[in-house]
Amino acid sequence: MDQLRRFIQLDAKGILGKIRLCLIKKLLPDLEDRRKYHEEFASSTSFHGVHNIVHRQSKARRALWLLIVTGCLAIVVWQICSRFIYYFSWPTTTTVVVQYVEKVQFPAVTFCNLNRFQAHAVSNLKVIFFIWNIVSAILQKIAMEDKYSQELNDFLLGNQNFSIKDFTRKNGFYLNSSTLLECDFFGKPCYPQDFEHVFTEYGNCFTFNHNDLSARRVSLSGRGLHLLFDVQQDKFTDEPTLGYTDAGITFVIHSPQELPRFDGLGLLTPVGTHAQVAIRQLKSIIQEYPWGECKPDIKLQYHKIYSTNGCLLECKARYIQDWCGCLPFILPGNGTECDLLKFYKCVYPAVYDIEIKGLCTVGTHNSTCPAPCEETDYPTTVTYSNFGGEKAIKYFSTKLKKSSEYIRQNLVRIEIKYHDLSYKITQQQKALTISELLAPEMPQWNNPSQNQPTHKGEKRGIQEC
Repeated sequence: MDQLRRFIQLDAKGILGKIRLCLIKKLLPDLEDRRKYHEEFASSTSFHGVHNIVHRQSKARRALWLLIVTGCLAIVVWQICSRFIYYFSWPTTTTVVVQYVEKVQFPAVTFCNLNRFQAHAVSNLKVIFFIWNIVSAILQKIAMEDKYSQELNDFLLGNQNFSIKDFTRKNGFYLNSSTLLECDFFGKPCYPQDFEHVFTEYGNCFTFNHNDLSARRVSLSGRGLHLLFDVQQDKFTDEPTLGYTDAGITFVIHSPQELPRFDGLGLLTPVGTHAQVAIRQLKSIIQEYPWGECKPDIKLQYHKIYSTNGCLLECKARYIQDWCGCLPFILPGNGTECDLLKFYKCVYPAVYDIEIKGLCTVGTHNSTCPAPCEETDYPTTVTYSNFGGEKAIKYFSTKLKKSSEYIRQNLVRIEIKYHDLSYKITQQQKALTISELLAPEMPQWNNPSQNQPTHKGEKRGIQEC
């Protein structure tokens, strides 16, 4: 039985070997046939130069053509490789377009008093300034000194139901006919009810042309937004020991759909001065990664348009709500409002932890809040002059029944208008698309669009090579 199995295996190997030899003979021609095939291919191919390498009689010419063809192949390979290397470096170009229009949308402007609280409310309650520093540290990092910790602990333990939000809204800066003496928007009067209340690091602030109003489009027929404030230093105060020693109005110009951001962006107008602000509109369009740093699929929960500031606030709100089980009123969201003890014991350390660990980062595509794909900024130019002459001082002194010294130390005039009716668009574009990589445009000669002078009666076209 074993011998029969061994015989069958040997017989099978012999049959397979015969089949293999037969296939090799049919598939692989002999040397002469292969030489003829190669000569026919070299004679009929459209690959330039190969024909001359094969059929030239002179060895020198054949060597020369071989050198030329090899060099051309090397150049082609180099061009293809360099093209792909350039494409995968994700290059971009930036175009700047200035567009002139008949009317342009006016931005939102948020105003705050540099003195945040009413003097009578904090005269015997200095701890309010320290509490507000803890609250506003969510928006702008402020270090608290340890020497105030005992005073804070005593107040918080004895006033657990105290609401800094309600206190600030009630006893902070207010906007009415006594603090807003004049308001004119391109020739039409405006009133305190045209301003929307918002909390910032300066306490109560007020936004003109906020998101709830329809977009205001304006022309240059008018002075712009003209306001006259009375900061009332005798009624509003701040704590000089904490570094708040200025008096006047601070304001920030921003998109109506974005929240105001004062951290390093606020413009200050001291008392007794007239500020004239000329603004421009600048739109920036950034490419998505890997060409740029934006991510177009990011949406915010509590903001209509994406911005790094809005994203950063929502990021902090999520972490604080997870850690502390409450939400600071100064952040967007619908969580339970944090009381003072939570602010001091949990929220303030949580903000510090977020900063140290880098849990909410901005800038690059892989950060928590990358750059927006579209952004509108308002670059400003501000000039200052002393408020009014002697006649103006006397006029307001009689009108307000205040002394000339009071007028110089409390009134602030602000005028905001567009520099011109244009907006600038800075757009980041892909320097090389896939279609351009695979099929680059052919150069055109004598193209009139290439800033070449064209004389009368002269015809220009594409020359034949």
